[in-house]
Amino acid sequence: MPASLDTAPLRHAQSAEHLLAQLQASPQGLSTAEAARRLHAFGENRLPEAKQRGPLLRFLMQFHNLLLYLMLGAAVITALLSHWVDSAVIVTAVLVNVLIGFIQEGKAENALDSIRQLLSSRATVLRDGHKLEVAAEHLVPGDIVLLSSGDKVPADLRLLEVKNLRIEEAALTGESQPVDKDCAPVAPDAPLGDRFNMAWSGTLVVNGQGRGLVVATGAQTELGHINSLLNRVQAISTPLLRQIDRFGRWLALVILGMVVATFALGTLWRGHDPGDMFLMAVALTASAIPEGLPAIMTVMLALGVQRMARKNAIVRRLPAVETLGSVTVICSDKTGTLTRNEMTGQRVVCADAIYEVEGIGYAPQGGFNLNGQTVDPLTQPSLLASLRAGLLSNNARLVHGDGGWSIEGDPTEGALLVLAGKAGLSHDAEHRDWPRSDAIPFESEHRFTASLHHAANGSARIHVVGAPERILEMCSLQRGEQRDQPLQPDYWRRMFTDTAANGLRMLVIAEKDVAVEQHQLGFEDMESGFTLLALIGIIDPPRSEAIAAVAECQRAGIRVKMITGDHAGTARTIGAQLGIGVGKPAMTGAELELLDDAELRRLAQTIDVFARTSPAHKLRLVQALQANGEVVAMTGDGVNDAPALKRADVGVAMGHKGTEAAKEAADIVLADDNFATIGNAVREGRAVYENLKKFILFMLPTNGGEALIVIAAILFQLALPLTAVQVLWINMVTSAALSLALAAEPIEPGLMRRPPRDPGEPLLSGLFIWRVVFVSILMMTAALGLFLWELERGTPLDQARTLAVNVVVACEMFYLLSSRFIFASVINRNGLLGNPWVLMSIAACIPLQLLFTYAAPLQNLFGSAALSLSDWGKVVAAGSLVLIGSELEKWVIRQFDLHPQARLHVQPA
Repeated sequence: MPASLDTAPLRHAQSAEHLLAQLQASPQGLSTAEAARRLHAFGENRLPEAKQRGPLLRFLMQFHNLLLYLMLGAAVITALLSHWVDSAVIVTAVLVNVLIGFIQEGKAENALDSIRQLLSSRATVLRDGHKLEVAAEHLVPGDIVLLSSGDKVPADLRLLEVKNLRIEEAALTGESQPVDKDCAPVAPDAPLGDRFNMAWSGTLVVNGQGRGLVVATGAQTELGHINSLLNRVQAISTPLLRQIDRFGRWLALVILGMVVATFALGTLWRGHDPGDMFLMAVALTASAIPEGLPAIMTVMLALGVQRMARKNAIVRRLPAVETLGSVTVICSDKTGTLTRNEMTGQRVVCADAIYEVEGIGYAPQGGFNLNGQTVDPLTQPSLLASLRAGLLSNNARLVHGDGGWSIEGDPTEGALLVLAGKAGLSHDAEHRDWPRSDAIPFESEHRFTASLHHAANGSARIHVVGAPERILEMCSLQRGEQRDQPLQPDYWRRMFTDTAANGLRMLVIAEKDVAVEQHQLGFEDMESGFTLLALIGIIDPPRSEAIAAVAECQRAGIRVKMITGDHAGTARTIGAQLGIGVGKPAMTGAELELLDDAELRRLAQTIDVFARTSPAHKLRLVQALQANGEVVAMTGDGVNDAPALKRADVGVAMGHKGTEAAKEAADIVLADDNFATIGNAVREGRAVYENLKKFILFMLPTNGGEALIVIAAILFQLALPLTAVQVLWINMVTSAALSLALAAEPIEPGLMRRPPRDPGEPLLSGLFIWRVVFVSILMMTAALGLFLWELERGTPLDQARTLAVNVVVACEMFYLLSSRFIFASVINRNGLLGNPWVLMSIAACIPLQLLFTYAAPLQNLFGSAALSLSDWGKVVAAGSLVLIGSELEKWVIRQFDLHPQARLHVQPA
């Protein structure tokens, strides 16, 4: 047998006999010697481990960031000036960012390990004709594996024999219900979820037994293909990090040019001492570099993490908080995320009436409507008979606990229990009146379950529930409101078609009276003679909060796409109820497979519902959307979702039903598996970005104002209004302390009515650059103007400089108030008092400035001097110039509509 044989195209489409011959295998299993030979040829049944960077290299790579280079440079400069506290603060901020990146990258790499852990550890095989338990890693192609309830499938198996075999494949295919297995070949182009003759590695047997031929092990399994996809997927940088990188490069060039020009002009043109000019150049560098940016960004993201955690969104990577705020497309799984993951009966079709059922989920609450009118089901004979039959043939149990109503057993049977409960029927009472004598459990070959009951009055009856066409074959009568009638197959087939078109799963209920002496039930009893009672339409309904969240996201300009492993009809129906893809066709994985990348990029923009998708399809969709410039959030819970979760700009995993592989690959985990939580997280992400932008718009003019004061003094041969140590005092004590208050800025009203920002837009637009320049000039005018006026009046230089320092600080305090809103006015109660942290930070700075002005040790260190009460009046008046000017500028922008989002930012007082 060639070691390179690829049976992938043959596994599900060919007969079992053909595969046995091709793999040179026997139904009695391989010999021990042959298994050993194949193990040597094919290798162990384990997933390969990717080569990873060592911890030291991963740690060092975290420093590879231009902004961090700038920070380290500032730390060196301040250390040279013996400002050790300032240096320590800067170095600490750098290390915090590096450590966070290092830890989170290490956690992300655990995604591959968690997939490997899904492989079964032991397997029961036939070797030399005998049953034998072996380590799963020693399985080889051609082995015969025996499966039973509770087993984890150890390799990809082509099923040879099945008995009531049902396998939970949600983690791999996205199918919300256990899949009934059989042995018949399926179409060569059947999607993964429809290959009913295959058992996939890593899935779980929930019922029955089976025997299968190993056709793939290790990396050749479907699980191995997902592992390979995940291994190849490169996690991409977030919009914020890309913007910060561009901003850092631009700022570095501006600072470098400004410092070099200042030093050259001061020494060569104005003749200042080179040593003094070098210290001033260092001071200018320290004033211009945003040393607080990494720290403030970390604080803002951390606060966002805390707020999101309180709303059930657990953040694993800090930058993901902001990235959510820039999301333009959310690709969501269906089952349990957009829906309740609770099968619910919505329609009961009888022979002469169609009943619509109210209420969702497992709570037995809700009415029955006929032609728009509420009816009592106890007065509707055919409806009552069908609900009673569904209750009696049921093996599930309806349980009410602290967490609400839940089902123990099959979810589909649970839907029948809830329907009966809504009609007021009691499980215990009905079984007392009609105790069960015998039953036939569900088998995929027969596609029904049946039970035999004997009543106290001496009658006996068989109840059967199963697949529509199968039950139809057994029936010759149908139950009417007055009497039984001859069966009308055409009517029922029309009802089957109509119900399926509405995306509902279908069950048909029938019954047959038998002799009271009969106490055993056999398949010969199920061939004919039944009376068809009703067709039940069942669906997993959307979450009501998810409907509202989808609408909110769409109002915010975020498109929501549903990508599911479920059937197209079901996906279309749920999508329409959620407001996703209304009036548009759904695309299946098979159709997607036929598209090239260019055509997929085009259709990905217009199609919103994708059904029967595979892991590769999900990954291609994410990549196609990103190629169109979209910022994509992807939700998922299964192993099959891990590659797409890792590739997406924001991967969102489910906390309850999510696999460890999905959680490790994701950036955010939803503790409640609820799409509405994503909407809340998007709001928080937008707020973080808004606050970060406010911080930068506050920080740059304050640094720019200090720089302009010094540059103007040098250019015009004036006495320096600020010394190097005074500039460092302003930056260390006031700028950083004041700007931290913006990290706690509340979410602005109307934030989710704005469209997503363009991920390619710079951190500072042209208008914001103008604001930086404008406010810097206002600050320079206020401080330099008062400084020169005081010198003209004969004020001592130390006192004039003290005035200038305090004016700069006052300007920053007033501008902090104005910075709370980018376009809206702060001259109102909400603007002035809405963020208590702003008021507290201003209050904390005031005593520091008093110490700077009056404390003798600080006077000696910084060259400051005491001021009179009238001097403080001048300081406040000069500082208010910034508040007046900046508020006037915002009024002009709003009045003349100079920015496309200015009106969206305006909020009530």
